[in-house]
Amino acid sequence: MNYAFRKMLFAATVAISSAPNIASADGGSISIAVAENPQQLDPMRSANAPDILLHGQLYARLLHRDSTGTLSPGLAESWTISEDGKTYVFTLRDAVFADGSPITAEDVVFSLDRTLNHPESAYPAPLSAIESLEAKDAKTVSIALKSPNAPFLGNLEVFNASIVSKTDVEARGEEEAFAKPLSSGAFMVDSWDRNSSIQLVKNPKYYRDGAPNLDSVEYRIVEDANTRVSLLKAGEVNAVEGVPYANIAELRDAGFEVPLEASTKTQIILMNHDNPPFDDVRVRQAAVMALDRVAIAKAVTQGLVTEVANSSLPGALNFHSQDDAALPYDPAQAKALLEDAGAVGAEVTIIQVSGSQVSQQIALLTQALWSQVGLNAKIEQLDSAAFRTRRKTERDDWHAAPAWYYNETLDPDLAVRWAVCGTCGSNAFHTGYRNETVDTLTEEALSETDVAKRAKLYAEIQQISTNEVVHIPLYYPPFTNAYASDVEGLFMTPAFQWTLEEAKRK
Repeated sequence: MNYAFRKMLFAATVAISSAPNIASADGGSISIAVAENPQQLDPMRSANAPDILLHGQLYARLLHRDSTGTLSPGLAESWTISEDGKTYVFTLRDAVFADGSPITAEDVVFSLDRTLNHPESAYPAPLSAIESLEAKDAKTVSIALKSPNAPFLGNLEVFNASIVSKTDVEARGEEEAFAKPLSSGAFMVDSWDRNSSIQLVKNPKYYRDGAPNLDSVEYRIVEDANTRVSLLKAGEVNAVEGVPYANIAELRDAGFEVPLEASTKTQIILMNHDNPPFDDVRVRQAAVMALDRVAIAKAVTQGLVTEVANSSLPGALNFHSQDDAALPYDPAQAKALLEDAGAVGAEVTIIQVSGSQVSQQIALLTQALWSQVGLNAKIEQLDSAAFRTRRKTERDDWHAAPAWYYNETLDPDLAVRWAVCGTCGSNAFHTGYRNETVDTLTEEALSETDVAKRAKLYAEIQQISTNEVVHIPLYYPPFTNAYASDVEGLFMTPAFQWTLEEAKRK
């Protein structure tokens, strides 16, 4: 299932031209109720969804992806690529930070180097092909790659390829600089109450003529989904993230738009490979085969999604193989696998985000179905910040967790590096899964320019990681955001960004 993704968005085209001149500003403000509290405005230090929603608004990148999905010049107005595909030379346009200081090649080198090499970088994978960075002069950046890299240009538009001010970060220090960052993007931070809201205002010095239309944007943090819906119905916000499936019909009947937007999301259950019993592949396979994933998808989505995921990799991606199906629903075989592994009666802890109806429903259904084959699960609810901390750092204190992730582009490289590669910086989505063959194939696929050979490599990666059950794939969900009728041009792209540069109030 791809929700018309390939037709709608992310056309893999690159137009080398001047920045587009979009509609002149109309003013006004928009308030969006979002599900999770942002923690970090430094694009190098976080790959968490609530932070990514802000990084895309606060920072510009060398390339720009618009609301149609087209990849076009951003801070770089043009570029050349060497014949061997290993050297890219970018020429920067005349652009400035929000304080009026010029955006230079030194800023680009500083920003990309932080993401690639800083010891606290959360997600260096998009830039991992880079061998060296050089500011040849104030407006020219040369990037040398280790080998030809098929998705490289698209990766330069990913959130943590954001360009920050070298002078500002070094002058104020990282902590202060990113508490209220100097913007290179369409919006600036006006105020930030870390527990309730973050207020953005228009950056009048943004390089794209006429953008953004809006004067200000409020992100209101409301973890409870029902409360978000109530705020929309009461007219207190203009849009909400993550409407529960059970509320979609009533909102549509009341005149709100709930378009079920195309996404590259994959709904999964993470398993902790570092903690028994899921360190045993037989137990992981049993955990999959105990779950009626079709019934789970229908129950959680109110019948709106009926096709289950056939792997942990998003179904909308290029080279996604339909031939490698996840293990089938087979409770009898699940019991046999648990008996063979000596894991009948094993106690496991499922952690889930409080306030998320999807997470709660998946946890409850999983608990019930696992109990039928001999896995005894308890559920522990955590707020979003505690959930992320527990999942990443407290490795001996959880076994499974309903979760989701998305891919920034149609190319599968980043999804593979985030979700299944054990040596690519994210520890296979914090599961501890490790397979040397998968890691080697990941690097081979990155530099392979032959389309057929790349497809074969990704099919092998998908087959291995699915059979070894890196995670339990459930289904491929759309975005379930809702919008008031007084908002125009606002939606969420598959790259998990609000189209706030083009949005306006009617």
